[in-house]
Amino acid sequence: MEYYPVIQVFFSKSCPSNIETQNLTEVLEFHLMGLSEDPDLQPILFGLFLSMYLVTVLRNLLIILAVSSASHLHTPMYFFLSSLSLADICFTSTTVPKMIVHIQTHNRVISYAGCLTQMSFFMLFGCLDSLLLSVMAYDRFVAICHPLHYQVIMNPRLCGLLVLVSILISLFVSQLHNSTVLQLTYFKNVEISHFFCDPSQLLNLACSNAVTNNIVMYLVGAISGFLPISGILFSYYRIVSSILSIPSSGGRYKTFSTCGSHLSVVCLFYGTGLGVYLSSAVSLSPRKGAVASIVYTVVTPMLNPFIYSLRNRDIKKAMWRLLAKTA
Repeated sequence: MEYYPVIQVFFSKSCPSNIETQNLTEVLEFHLMGLSEDPDLQPILFGLFLSMYLVTVLRNLLIILAVSSASHLHTPMYFFLSSLSLADICFTSTTVPKMIVHIQTHNRVISYAGCLTQMSFFMLFGCLDSLLLSVMAYDRFVAICHPLHYQVIMNPRLCGLLVLVSILISLFVSQLHNSTVLQLTYFKNVEISHFFCDPSQLLNLACSNAVTNNIVMYLVGAISGFLPISGILFSYYRIVSSILSIPSSGGRYKTFSTCGSHLSVVCLFYGTGLGVYLSSAVSLSPRKGAVASIVYTVVTPMLNPFIYSLRNRDIKKAMWRLLAKTA
């Protein structure tokens, strides 16, 4: 048994066989290990993540304002793009501000309620990002494979319904995970080797039935990962089949170029996310996994608006007009 002097919690290094008979106190707080404990690196990390967070928020907010201010961008594709930008702002806001505060105050303690809240929003907006990318793939599928019926199929009611269903599914995934975490009372350790309350690490530290935890994690992964990826792959399978039937190479390139931005974001989001979790499960230490997870939690939301604005003339024109008006 060990008493952690800062966190004020009594916990067991190894889970006892019968927790009910043990004189244990519930966990009140956790200690986030962060990216590095080197004091010389703290000012650099503070400036780096503060600047990345500001760029992410301002750039995604600029896309939302540009789409809402330009009437010719009031189409399903840009509606989903602005929804993705809003989800990206919320997704990165669940982890980065807390980390910046921890670096600045040199206090990496997070309460149990704060950890649970952070995980809840992390699961919510992470799943919402994934589902919105799948919805955008469906939008491209309809636009390319059924161009004559695009306006009829992708009507405003269906677009709003798709976003609403994505939000409801994300809420279900978040609450499903929370219902499992709320039953976790005792932990082997209170040190989380991450800069935020990572759901998988918290479940690994819990003194509870590992089978139940794994079932919940697999179910959450299937809903938030496997199903959206399957929808994206099916949509692009149909898109590629339709593009290959176009006789001219110029027509094929022009048609597929409309999917370039979305495909780049999909590869960046899923490629980095799956790469981090698969590599961390095989060889990486928890601390290295925390460093690698920066790619999909911080870098990807920051790069998404750049990818769409660089490859889209309408977005660039709308953004410049908005900036000119505000100036």
